[in-house]
Amino acid sequence: MRRLLLLAGLTLGAVAWPASASAAVSLESAGTFTAPIYVTAAPGDSGRLFVVERGGTVRVRDLTSNTTLPASFLDLTAGGVSTEGEGGLLSIAFPPDYAASGLVYALYTPNGDTVRLVEARRDPADPNRTTGAPRTVLEIPHPTNRNHYGGQLQFDRSGRLYLSTGDGGAGGDPPNNAQNLGVLLGKILRIDPRASGARPYSVPADNPFAGQAGRRPEIWSFGLRNAFRFSLDRTSGDMTVGDVGQGDVEEVDFVRRASGAGAKANFGWRRCEGSLAYPVAVPPQRCGFASTLPVLERNHSTGDCSIIGGYVVRDASLQELRGRYVHADFCPGLLFSASLQTPTAQGDAPIIGTGLDLPDFSLVSFGEDACARVYAV
Repeated sequence: MRRLLLLAGLTLGAVAWPASASAAVSLESAGTFTAPIYVTAAPGDSGRLFVVERGGTVRVRDLTSNTTLPASFLDLTAGGVSTEGEGGLLSIAFPPDYAASGLVYALYTPNGDTVRLVEARRDPADPNRTTGAPRTVLEIPHPTNRNHYGGQLQFDRSGRLYLSTGDGGAGGDPPNNAQNLGVLLGKILRIDPRASGARPYSVPADNPFAGQAGRRPEIWSFGLRNAFRFSLDRTSGDMTVGDVGQGDVEEVDFVRRASGAGAKANFGWRRCEGSLAYPVAVPPQRCGFASTLPVLERNHSTGDCSIIGGYVVRDASLQELRGRYVHADFCPGLLFSASLQTPTAQGDAPIIGTGLDLPDFSLVSFGEDACARVYAV
């Protein structure tokens, strides 16, 4: 049976896609967790799944025995994790050399005013837990508001770590953080998170703003409102970003690796909301400001409220969705797939593909395991 796996509500479950293309998609329960918010796996580790719980813990799901280990792999609660507003432990990521280095990175809010990236180390005596106090890699001030923290971590093939930050919250980005290249909010950042001498991390020399006065060298892309979830295609290296809209448009941005994978891309916020000029007028006006316009959009008039960016499916067994981008929206509880290679998207064009109705809960995230199976949380 071909499957798309799901972390649903407080339970880990599976969406089963039967052999018959005309048969209905179903859900299969596969475990219980507390406020799961992200899921991932270590490179090459096909036997375990790491489930991020918003309150500050990471649990291990043994895929061989279909059991959840009793002890946490990572527990940040002793140092404080704030779940106020949109905060919490938001995601983790394993570098390509995890098998040798044992390093894992976590992004969370220790309080409402800060977004913190830390590095933890696998216990040499027990691969199902980390040991010692995590090392702080980067702290980003996030004053005033308790929303729009961003929250995604993704490594590329070269071991560069990408992380997304929100614009600082409130409505309309009052400080214009997303367009300000002197601050780290409203961006996708790219760093080498390993300590370098006395520095807690280093900036790759080929980052687009490295060495430019008045511009933060960590910035990779900018002009984002709240890219809570983005992904790097494990096959092509293309970047796809789900950026949460203000009051009218939810957007998906797509940038090919061959054209820079988002380097120096300006996605337009706050001058644009999706492909529309912001503030959105009546009738709406097209936005000509952004360097990179969305490939897919959904309008709030359809009931959508918060795009949940996902992954391009590379699971060879899931033929019906292979090569298509799976994503969702928080409010209607629908799962969508779309072709990013031939998008129809500008204005209010509907997303190509079929919605999977998920009653009784809302989707909050996606992830992949080591076998390229896609998970929805």
